Amino acid sequence: MERPTQPMDDEARWDTARRLLHDDTLKPEDHLAGLLLLLYAQWPATISRLTVNHVEETDTAVRIHLGTVPVELPIPVAELALHQVAVRRSHAALARTDSPWLFPGGQPGRPISAWAMGERLRKLGIRLAEARSTALFQLATELPAAVLARTLGIDITVAVKWQRAAAGDWAAYAAEISRRKKDS
Repeated sequence: MERPTQPMDDEARWDTARRLLHDDTLKPEDHLAGLLLLLYAQWPATISRLTVNHVEETDTAVRIHLGTVPVELPIPVAELALHQVAVRRSHAALARTDSPWLFPGGQPGRPISAWAMGERLRKLGIRLAEARSTALFQLATELPAAVLARTLGIDITVAVKWQRAAAGDWAAYAAEISRRKKDS
């Protein structure tokens, strides 16, 4: 089982996320890709295979399909996702492309490679395995394994192992959801 062997310092993780949200010197696509790793524990290979159809906009929310259940994006991340859908470009094309890929690659009709996506994120100072482990560990403390698996697109057995490793409490989660419904 993959485990957070060298967890990223939580404050460093949030500092990096804030930088990705606000640093105008970074490429817009790097903002979104980095946040998908830091906040939603997505590997570069998964990020590179996202299509524009993975992003869904409704009147009230923007969601991204990482698993079978879409994740509602917070406003700043939602804006980055919608921007990327609108202006995605490939390295091979000077103008907007009709590519279905959210992160088009250097070859027309192909996504950016997992290696190239990983390199882009590493150049931002993100340690991929540490960042993903820390995000997954944090999410596993907050969500039951079944929800984690369905929203992040990971296997349920992996989600259960992460949830156990994080000592997340399903009963506490269920109780919290129950309280929210009563308070509504």
